[in-house]
Amino acid sequence: MTQPRWLNPEEQRLWLAFLRMRRALDVAIDGQLAEAGLSPADYDVLAPLSESDEALRVRDLAARIGWDRSRIAHQLRRMEQRGLVVRSASTTDRRGTMVQLTDLGRTAITTAAPGHVETVRRVLFDQLDQHDLTHLTNIAERVADAAGLTGISRTGGPAPRAAAQAGRQGLEP
Repeated sequence: MTQPRWLNPEEQRLWLAFLRMRRALDVAIDGQLAEAGLSPADYDVLAPLSESDEALRVRDLAARIGWDRSRIAHQLRRMEQRGLVVRSASTTDRRGTMVQLTDLGRTAITTAAPGHVETVRRVLFDQLDQHDLTHLTNIAERVADAAGLTGISRTGGPAPRAAAQAGRQGLEP
């Protein structure tokens, strides 16, 4: 049996600092979104929908945000009950489901977005100079790639692997 490759003190310091940073970001962002009446999951769904002038296929939305079929279906059901989104059958594919913002959903994201961006800027970007920003971006991309992230691509759209995987899994609730 192979021995585990334990973390050395420097690696452990980095790992614990990363966990602390991630938790601090989550607490700050979750708190700001709660003040706006949204959960982080609501924001994850509303943001890409707000960037589209038309309805999105549910499977494309799921791939874009890196969610599986069950998670997106449950979240959309909750959001639809609250009047933030509406789902409808695709007019081009009998099996497809489309989702789009309602007026209430558009108002919710429009109201929450400025505070969200300000929180991200204050907690993360204001702490970095240009060198740090470039370096941290490169590190984050390498780690996401090494972890096999199949959700959000580097450009914000669905990663090619995620889009292909979504198609294979039939991501339509």
